[in-house]
Amino acid sequence: MLPIAEDANAYLNMLLKAPRSGAAEIYAYYDHRVGVIGTDPALMLLPLDDHLVHRGDGVFETMKFVSGKLYQLDAHFDRLIFSAQSIFLEPPCPWKELKEMVLDVARAANQEQGMVRVLLGRGPGGFGIDPEECPASSVYIVAYKLHPRPESVYQKGATASRCSLPAKKGLLAKIKSVNYLPNVLMKREAKQGGWDYSLCFDDQGFVAEGIVENICLVDGQGRLVVPELNNALTGTTLMRALDAVKGEVPVIFRQVREDDLYLAREVILLGTTIDALSVVRYNKKPIHDARPGPISKRMRQFLLQDLLENGTPL
Repeated sequence: MLPIAEDANAYLNMLLKAPRSGAAEIYAYYDHRVGVIGTDPALMLLPLDDHLVHRGDGVFETMKFVSGKLYQLDAHFDRLIFSAQSIFLEPPCPWKELKEMVLDVARAANQEQGMVRVLLGRGPGGFGIDPEECPASSVYIVAYKLHPRPESVYQKGATASRCSLPAKKGLLAKIKSVNYLPNVLMKREAKQGGWDYSLCFDDQGFVAEGIVENICLVDGQGRLVVPELNNALTGTTLMRALDAVKGEVPVIFRQVREDDLYLAREVILLGTTIDALSVVRYNKKPIHDARPGPISKRMRQFLLQDLLENGTPL
């Protein structure tokens, strides 16, 4: 029979003794209900009755900071606002105040580089499905360790495969919700197959996106081709990286089939943690000469410099 805690202090003592994997990754966190920033990972908790937890009723954004500068804060918040409004969710505080909270938590990390994730949920209030159970929405912010890829990864390039799972559809693909089960299964499949990354396709056979990355390619004519974002998240890194080649390389948005990948000069993945990374082998077949290409390199250097020049200082 399970023991019952005598009081809150008894439960808290047991909580502090409970094992916590990944504790070394956590720098600082914030729960809007509590109202203060914490730094002890043992106390970083979510209420079980928050609909964000048991219904996936919430949205999130993840940002990085490097050299004391947070990258693309405004772009990430624009997407967070879009995601939240798409599911009729408002934060428990003004958006401007929430943005300042993210900066405060990043500062509290007291690190030169790291990640910051902000989660906006329907809030605690019950275990049903009706949003009206929740009297107030929830906000959780956490700063944690960044694991940048070693330079050798960019010099060598990455491998990718076609995922057996279909792409998310329509609006659900455009909302950055906390329901990332399809992405989790994509990651699992890629690892089991021995690939670095995985690409999903829509039901018409067109390329959608990677596990948590956007994709683009350089075609045989030297044009930068971006798969139409009908069934993919509009990536902040992707949209910023396009500025790296603006006016130099023609950029077109169109539907992309798998054969286009095999014929490409470059296949490039773009995301917050990787910036721009070349895929040099897809489904075991080489992409062009199986080496990272010049457009991928240019994009990455642009993004690294852009963070240093235009990131929000902490």
